[in-house]
Amino acid sequence: MAQAASKTCEICVSASGSQYCLECEQYFCENCKGFHKRQRVTKHHQFQSSSDVIPEGKSKCKDHNEDVSFVCNTCNVAVCSSCVTGSHSGHAFSKLLDSISQLKETNTTDLRSKVHEATQNMKQIEEGLKAFDVKVEGIVKAITEEGTKIKTMVDKCISEKIASVKDQSRKERDKLTKLLEDTQMDLKAGRDLDKKIHELNKTRNDGKLLQSLQKLTDYIAKLTIKPIPRIFPNITVYC
Repeated sequence: MAQAASKTCEICVSASGSQYCLECEQYFCENCKGFHKRQRVTKHHQFQSSSDVIPEGKSKCKDHNEDVSFVCNTCNVAVCSSCVTGSHSGHAFSKLLDSISQLKETNTTDLRSKVHEATQNMKQIEEGLKAFDVKVEGIVKAITEEGTKIKTMVDKCISEKIASVKDQSRKERDKLTKLLEDTQMDLKAGRDLDKKIHELNKTRNDGKLLQSLQKLTDYIAKLTIKPIPRIFPNITVYC
């Protein structure tokens, strides 16, 4: 509790009011407290150190200038004893302290109930968030696994297509390589015959030269240059 300011004993009005009577709502010094506790009607009053107590302020009735000690339940206002027998005669009443205690208890109970409800709601929300996160992780995992499957299929398809391209290219390359080799042989044979022509051109024109030229004519006639394809091979990949 907040510490109250230093008070003077309200009984002897001289010593320090170090004690506070909860029932009388007054400050007492130690001597006056002892006297108060020895009185028959007040011996059961409860005291607390004044430094630990925030006393209830006393309200005065604006009509009678008396301490208000009752609550008119009919009008819902605090009243004094003169009001009870006067302008509020016949109304329903309760003690001010009882009403305050009841309101404190009701407020405390209601607030605790709402705090409990909010706490339970918070727990449910936290559990919901955890469950939501688990679902998200599950979905992400499923997507990742599906992506892995698709990637495996794509990789397999790519590997198969690359293998198909390599197989086609090998076959077509073999054909072109064979054609190149045959052409090289034809070219060599042609160059050899051309060389033979130059050699014969340097010999004497006689019967022997005639025979040699006739043989050369036969060789040239037998030399066949293989044609190359008009369109070179192409690789086709179907996606």
